Amino acid sequence: MRVHLGSDHAGLDLKNHLVAWLSEHGYEPVDHGPFVYDALDDYPVFCLRAAEGVAKARAAGGDDLGVVIGGSGNGEQMAANKVEGIRCALVWSEDTAKLAREHNDAQMVSVGGRMHSLEDMTRFVELFLAEPFSGDERHVRRIGQLDHYDRTRELPPLPESAIGLGPDA
Repeated sequence: MRVHLGSDHAGLDLKNHLVAWLSEHGYEPVDHGPFVYDALDDYPVFCLRAAEGVAKARAAGGDDLGVVIGGSGNGEQMAANKVEGIRCALVWSEDTAKLAREHNDAQMVSVGGRMHSLEDMTRFVELFLAEPFSGDERHVRRIGQLDHYDRTRELPPLPESAIGLGPDA
């Protein structure tokens, strides 16, 4: 399986570590940069390319996944989620790493290089890559609602229990 990676200067060391770790564990890393430390680099340049790589490979029938890394992981996640067809989850624990795949069928995760130890972040990526999507009907339905909104910008219908309540009333 190919794993696309992108980061900024704050995630460069972890990205470089993950490139080696992925190779050692039978994955094919695809490094979208950066390749040198530049404290003024811009994460969208690299994270959008990683997300595009995942999206294009999956559209062609591949099983590629991706990891984006920054100081907090927030901006990197936002960048990846701008790419059509990508669901990127910010992970900060073993549970969030597994649930990103199991419940949300995320194709990418974002991690904060300044938030956790190298060992913890490597473990989060390991769990994300190993966890399959459950395929449970409720999760498929929810992902379908997100995909439909992405394509059409139409809000999903309110459930019966919410009709007449809230700002849509």
